[in-house]
Amino acid sequence: MAAINNQMSSSRTSADASRLFSSSRSFAGGDRSAAFLYVGKPARRTVPSGFKLRSMKLSEPSVPLPDIPISPNGPVPADKLNSAPDSVAVNNILGNDKTRPIALRKTKIVCTIGPSTSSREMIWKLAEAGMNVARLNMSHGDHASHQKTVDLVKEYNAQFEDKVIAIMLDTKGPEVRSGDLPQPINLEEGQEFNFTIERGVATEDTVSVNYDDFVNDVEVGDTLLVDGGMMSLVVTAKSKEVVKCEVVDGGELKSRRHLNVRGKSATLPSITDKDWDDIKFGVDNQVDFYAVSFVKDANVIHELKDYLKSNNADIHVIPKIESADSIPNLHSILSASDGAMVARGDLGAELPIEEVPLLQEDIIRRCHSMQKPVIVATNMLESMINHPTPTRAEVSDIAIAVREGADAIMLSGETAHGKYPLKAVKVMHTVALRTEASLPSNTAPPTGYYVLQSHMGDMFAFHATIMANTLNTPIIVFTRTGSMAVQLSHYRPSSTIFAFTNE
Repeated sequence: MAAINNQMSSSRTSADASRLFSSSRSFAGGDRSAAFLYVGKPARRTVPSGFKLRSMKLSEPSVPLPDIPISPNGPVPADKLNSAPDSVAVNNILGNDKTRPIALRKTKIVCTIGPSTSSREMIWKLAEAGMNVARLNMSHGDHASHQKTVDLVKEYNAQFEDKVIAIMLDTKGPEVRSGDLPQPINLEEGQEFNFTIERGVATEDTVSVNYDDFVNDVEVGDTLLVDGGMMSLVVTAKSKEVVKCEVVDGGELKSRRHLNVRGKSATLPSITDKDWDDIKFGVDNQVDFYAVSFVKDANVIHELKDYLKSNNADIHVIPKIESADSIPNLHSILSASDGAMVARGDLGAELPIEEVPLLQEDIIRRCHSMQKPVIVATNMLESMINHPTPTRAEVSDIAIAVREGADAIMLSGETAHGKYPLKAVKVMHTVALRTEASLPSNTAPPTGYYVLQSHMGDMFAFHATIMANTLNTPIIVFTRTGSMAVQLSHYRPSSTIFAFTNE
């Protein structure tokens, strides 16, 4: 049995219609009589004898079930629990008591694995604190270090039947970065500073960039942003190899800093030669998701999916919406993909920052209407890289993403190289759980959803969601491929979906 909480747990869709059960009684016990709705369609293949049900009756268990309160929205509110909402002690694995989330949190947590969390002990602790997806950031590290992470995650998954951590490979993409510096350079407001396409230059007033067409992509008057806006410069002149700038907002320039031009995207292919090597690494290791950086149009998605199909690889493709060029092509990009990531860092660097929250809400709404999962990423708990507690604005940011309907929220530097990775995950878990418990339980699926009357599975899922929300009950689904459970999750019922399968 698997509890399917939302679309990030999805598997491949299928044309097979599944048997669907919906109980008017919660699994936590109670004294109401049970009512089951059976909606079936003759199967083409023979169902194993254990799955042939002519009738079904719910009887009282011989041993009383634990009295665990069930919220109308699925997760258990903190004030209804007898213990802390984020964890309880479970079996000893590493020689110490470990913890695991006590309540069903629907919003998934993506954690970036890096130097702070790459050990076996830390990956175990992250998983028990609430990590659902381990992210491999291919901008850092090499295949050997990422292979170690893959092996550890798969080792963890092999030890538990009821828990699984997915693996997401995040491509580096066509990033424009400054060159290596022997030591940081302090940039001050009004100072003249240059970028050159000549390799290996690192002086007090000039540093190289890794992109040969950098000079052609910028114009006099353009604003250059360093590290997503931590520093900014305005272009004053350019020659064949050098872009001359004046510092507007100063700071400390370190090696290999990310460069953006406000309102423009670099004229580079979205998938570079390095990315193809990393993608092959992902195919060899059977990762679950690709997060594709700097996607500009749907052609990139089609190209990658064709490659995966030719290699018989069952991997979801998640485009990162982070470039100015992707916004006019949002519909075609989302239509071609398996979901989306709102990568707010580079998105806010290439577009005015006041547009980012509006785009986040719009992308989430579009993904809902297309029944595809969406991840909100970047700067969610940025202060916890160096501090043990978040800012109140960061807590509100998590809550807003959950209330808008994000399927997953992501930690980057907080878990990759931060000082408090476990605390960051626990904060994200607790805030998401509390926010979910406060969401209103609507009878109908969210606005913007539609049901295909010609598709029997969609009709079952739509009306089962309405019934479950009205009766405030979980949904039980019998499925061979998982497709019916996924279809149900697209309609976002307030309660939990329990999927039974012989596979």
